Amino acid sequence: MSTENLPQSPEQPTRKPRVAVVFGGRSSEHGISVVTAGAVLSAIDRTKYDVLPIGITQDGRWALTADEPERMAIVDRKQPSVEQLAESGEGGVVLPVDPANREVVYNEPGSVPKALGEVDVVFPMLHGPYGEDGTLQGLLELSGVPYVGSGVLASAVGQDKDYMKRVFTSFGLKVGPYVVIRPREWQQDEAAARKKIVDFAGEHGWPLFVKPARAGSSFGITKVDDLAGLDEAIEEAQRHDPKIIVEALLRGREIECGVLEFEDGPRASVPAEIPPVQSHAFYDFEAKYIDAADGIVPAPLTEEQTAEVRRLAVEAFDAASCEGLVRADFFLTEDGEFVINEINTMPGFTPISMYPRMWRETGVGYAELVDRLIQAALRRSTGLR
Repeated sequence: MSTENLPQSPEQPTRKPRVAVVFGGRSSEHGISVVTAGAVLSAIDRTKYDVLPIGITQDGRWALTADEPERMAIVDRKQPSVEQLAESGEGGVVLPVDPANREVVYNEPGSVPKALGEVDVVFPMLHGPYGEDGTLQGLLELSGVPYVGSGVLASAVGQDKDYMKRVFTSFGLKVGPYVVIRPREWQQDEAAARKKIVDFAGEHGWPLFVKPARAGSSFGITKVDDLAGLDEAIEEAQRHDPKIIVEALLRGREIECGVLEFEDGPRASVPAEIPPVQSHAFYDFEAKYIDAADGIVPAPLTEEQTAEVRRLAVEAFDAASCEGLVRADFFLTEDGEFVINEINTMPGFTPISMYPRMWRETGVGYAELVDRLIQAALRRSTGLR
């Protein structure tokens, strides 16, 4: 019997993919994460995606927040917080732990749990520990929810400057001289650990940069000009991370390059140059986000230098098994060699940040950049890949 003339059931409308933008977090980069999320929320095409903003407070509570990007900006040099945006001071958002179920639930004390609907992809706008370092990525892998950016291993490697440099060296990328002081070394023999740094300075000279090994946005970093400032610099770095890294000064130009995952693989943006910031000892957090130090985009390099740094940026992306996006930071030394300093698997992502600026100059605007990252995440599965 033919079914041609039978009445057909109306097709169900296709649901738009739902993007959970997760931001804030427990690290010292909480505020700039909120600012970044505001920019991303403003840029997401609402005709193409549904959006669920989820903020993580500084004590780790997952809070339901209003979709109000205009409240997520730096005002009078003060950074916003999730606590200011949360719809409740007690309620919490819970992700599923069953890969077959992507429904997010909101729990309020004394109330019946409220289903917030399924989430198709998470856009984690988190910087630093407890978000950019593989911890959140592991949770999302267990939940079976795709997410923007690198996986567990690449995120962890990208957060730890010690192991990042070890990976780069193993792939033939050149890194600058450094020494690492682990927590146990400092606890067992503080004098020996300090001597290790002093001996390093004797070999490579002053100044040195003393840094937390696993923090970003230049928090806790001190430029040390002589022995007198060493102890204070170590103490400042250890406030952010008990593991510290000490790097020798590399004389040269600071060059950055963005990498973005396209359908056919990663591509590099035009590079940028970070000129010396006169009002800051180095390119620190305030120079990046508060005083908005100007980078030069594109960097004034030769065609050969531009091609080389773009090639190296993609090599670094692949060496660390990255996905989605990376900003690769280099020094162009006085002898014309590119030395990689670090990668950021979730770089600064406000419209004035260097990563979006480099891609805008390459031909990919901010809204398209956000869309490409979401689409790249939707193409990937969780688990081994």
